[in-house]
Parts: sequence; C-alpha cells; structure tokens
Amino acid sequence: MRDLGTLLKLVKFPSLTQKAYKLFNNRHYTFIVDRRLKKSQIKFLFETMFNVTILKVNTCTLPPKTKRVNRFLGNRSNYKKTIVTLKKGDMFPSSLYS
Repeated sequence: MRDLGTLLKLVKFPSLTQKAYKLFNNRHYTFIVDRRLKKSQIKFLFETMFNVTILKVNTCTLPPKTKRVNRFLGNRSNYKKTIVTLKKGDMFPSSLYS
C-alpha cells in the first residue's frame, strides 16, 4: 500500500452535483479520484485523513465524453467517481464542501 502523501495527490476534488447534495442526508459523500486507486486505498486514505469510520466504498469508472471546440473534436479523459458511506455520527468537515 502506498504512503498517505502519495495517496493524497490522487484524490482530485469532491463532486458537487445535485445528486451528491441529496446523498448528504444519508451520510454518502462523493469524490472524484484517480482511476488507479482501489477501494481499500480509498478507505485507508479517508479514514486516516479525516479521522472517520467508513462503512462502505462504492466506485464507478465513467466513460470519456466527446467535447467539441469550434471545429475540433476531442475526448475528455475518463475518471473514477467514488461514493463513501460514513458511520452514523461521523461527518467530513464542512469546509471541504464550501
């Protein structure tokens, strides 16, 4: 397993969509992470970084999207979205989502 400093660089940002805001009530938090991270690494990273207990980690790799800029077509790279379920009473700091 990699060390914490290396894993921190692989978490890109929290996903702030309407669906993600609806999941906050159920203690589900969404993040965009590097495709190379495994579920066990994601769990280790968030538990040590934020001092919370994670019950479940769900991941999905989203397909690349075609983007058009003027007459040029290109692809946006695919990425991995992870949904982390926390134990009741635990929560991430609110500054993370502001």
